[in-house]
Amino acid sequence: MSSSSPSHPRVSVLMPTFKQAHFLPRAVESLLAQRLQDWELIVVDDGSPDETRAAVQPFLADPRVSYHRLPHNAGLGAALNHALSFARAPLVAYLPSDDVYYRDHLQSLVDLLGTHPEAALTYSGLRHHYNRTAPGQLEGHPLQLVQVLHRRVGDRWLERSELTTDDLGRMYWDALARHGAAVGSGQVTCEWVDHPHQRHKIVREPVGGINTYRVYYGVQEPLRFHTTVGHHIDELERYRKYRVRPPRPPAPGGLKILLVGELAYNPERMLALSEAGHKLYGLWMDEPYWYNWVGPLPFGHVTDLPRENWQAAVRELQPDVIYGLLNWQAVPFAHEVLTGNPGVPFVWHFKEGPFICLEKGTWRELLELYRRADGRIYSSPEMGAWFETLAPELRDGRPTLVLDGDLPKREGVAGERSPRLSGADGEIHTVVPGRPIGLHPETVADLAAQGVHLHFYGEFTHGQWKGWIERTRGLAGRFLHLHSNVNQEDWVREFSRYDAGWLHFFRSENGGELRRANWDDLNIPARMATLAAAGLPMLQGDNTGHIVATQTLARELDLGLFFRDMTDLGAQLQDRERLSALRENVWAKRELFTFDHHVARLTDFFREVIGATAHAAPPERNPS
Repeated sequence: MSSSSPSHPRVSVLMPTFKQAHFLPRAVESLLAQRLQDWELIVVDDGSPDETRAAVQPFLADPRVSYHRLPHNAGLGAALNHALSFARAPLVAYLPSDDVYYRDHLQSLVDLLGTHPEAALTYSGLRHHYNRTAPGQLEGHPLQLVQVLHRRVGDRWLERSELTTDDLGRMYWDALARHGAAVGSGQVTCEWVDHPHQRHKIVREPVGGINTYRVYYGVQEPLRFHTTVGHHIDELERYRKYRVRPPRPPAPGGLKILLVGELAYNPERMLALSEAGHKLYGLWMDEPYWYNWVGPLPFGHVTDLPRENWQAAVRELQPDVIYGLLNWQAVPFAHEVLTGNPGVPFVWHFKEGPFICLEKGTWRELLELYRRADGRIYSSPEMGAWFETLAPELRDGRPTLVLDGDLPKREGVAGERSPRLSGADGEIHTVVPGRPIGLHPETVADLAAQGVHLHFYGEFTHGQWKGWIERTRGLAGRFLHLHSNVNQEDWVREFSRYDAGWLHFFRSENGGELRRANWDDLNIPARMATLAAAGLPMLQGDNTGHIVATQTLARELDLGLFFRDMTDLGAQLQDRERLSALRENVWAKRELFTFDHHVARLTDFFREVIGATAHAAPPERNPS
């Protein structure tokens, strides 16, 4: 902490900052240029790893400026509460280190509060996205810190241990509303500076989200997380049973497995490897999407290696195998680890999707991962055959395995089935968990004409499909139902109420020629395991004569119905005896769709790769 400040300032300006040394001087200069000069600035450095202290240093000669550093990142609420504990003025304003005040900002808001004694808070208009303005609260966002001034009260900001959100109303403004009204000036006197690392972008799905937030802020503990446009996620409750369970001691012959990349959906599946006596370590991509689970994992039992000088950490650890996975976002980092690998057997497991790698410009890296990996895991036999058409090196006889990439853990999908809705109303009810891919509004209307209901789950997905919902509701009426997202632990209870569930609905065009196959043809979608967990017959278009992975698997295991059109489907769904037999068959085979069922097979594959690598010349590691 530095220097003294005036004992009775009029406004305490709070500046929370994290990794914004390059922005901070601009923000402070805008405060120094204010027409109202009777302020104190309380800078709280929330554990920044950059040169924030040096950026503040030149301003500490001004006695109105003080600097405090938290030992590690504690989150916006904690930083603001820390600043409030030092505030001396009766009025509080906020200047995040990446934002800017215009000259009359503080004076105009102070004057406005003076003319409205009933008000607890005043706010200005703001500039945003560099050339756009709003006269007050920006549509789709809460009031922003930079535009607010309020009377100092006894309430405290919501902290990370309680909830992480981009909703500043829930964090503080709603509490202020109990003390008085909020009054807007209508004048644009500040700028909410638009850049990729604004906090709300890091927090909000789909650009940000829980894992994006975790990595950016270095969060070590499980989170309670709910954004204004995303899912409510309570990691403390969801993963409590795993965290309180002590790690099992390594089994004789147990492996040290280094997970590299990201874990996509159902990350707790990896605990099945730990329960089998293997020791897990993690080395993660640094810019995950919200659904790309990376460490520190909220269920524990995985020891993370540092990204800095990771090669030395791997050499010191000496893992038995590197398990690279899973989706296209992880390809660049997995490729980096492969090419810098200090001689550890490397297994590459890819789920989706090769066509995205083409689009994103990482095709070369993807092919090199397959070409140079010591072992290859494909998500479906069709995917493996498709990749082998790409280059002769992929038919070199190295060990291969077929395993879906993000199967759930067995105990996470336990439970008893619920009574079906059709038993109460005599009508057919189908469910789509997630995006209604291929179910166009007119298709759902055709389904409704057959007396078949469609239940659409996922409140975040609803926002993405708002136009679809409006049109479909107009066409299908009472046969369309919307539901909130369902956590894995509730899949059986919730989804077993339905008669059948939708896989991706599409018409294949490959005509049996593998090179014509697209992602729809090759993919095993994550919802297949969701539907299997609940014992639901699976619905998909009849693509006889085409190569389609879900079709092959569903026919082989007798998991669902295949139909030409909605009239055909409606007739099949009325065959209650066939539907009941299918339901019991899927329920009996649900274990095949859990990760635990395949752990022994996966472990044997790792050992095969390790053995093959030990008796062969080392594969080429560096790109030519």
